[in-house]
Amino acid sequence: MSDDADLDLDGDDGGSASASKKTSGLGALLPNLLKFVAIGLGALIFIVTVSVITFNTMNRAGRSQTNIPISSPFVGTRPTFHFFTLVGSVRTSTRDAIPRSVVVDMIIGYDEFDNATATELTNRVYELQDFVRVYFKSKTAEDLSPENEARIKQEILELLNTRMLNSGRARIILFKQLDVMQLN
Repeated sequence: MSDDADLDLDGDDGGSASASKKTSGLGALLPNLLKFVAIGLGALIFIVTVSVITFNTMNRAGRSQTNIPISSPFVGTRPTFHFFTLVGSVRTSTRDAIPRSVVVDMIIGYDEFDNATATELTNRVYELQDFVRVYFKSKTAEDLSPENEARIKQEILELLNTRMLNSGRARIILFKQLDVMQLN
């Protein structure tokens, strides 16, 4: 007898019976292959089911998940101002070699419920008119060009808040009129 027959590694009683019970290579592979295909299909069905349920839960029955803000958090709302218009129209000339005439009608904006600023501006009307006259008299026609209007407004605002007003604060400067004309 051979060593295989003594050990009975196949678990058979005889050598001839074991040859008839063995299946071919494809026959033994088919059940294992079907088992892995079934596991793969089950996993795929499970993943699709979980994905659909999660998507419907997150999507809240068809509503869009992206919320479009009505107002952007990066764009602040513009504050409401009260405006002081009693400065009136001020006429002066520029400091050019050939002076030009300047006509300014300035409006000062301050916080809506700031009564201290309103009172202070009213009490200083004549000082404000003189301030406007002196400010524009110190400028040249080139300084007063339309391209420099934003810089002019900022300068006036800073000067008002640092030199003219004690307790109140101006928030915005507007021009109803800012004309620079050549004298005849």
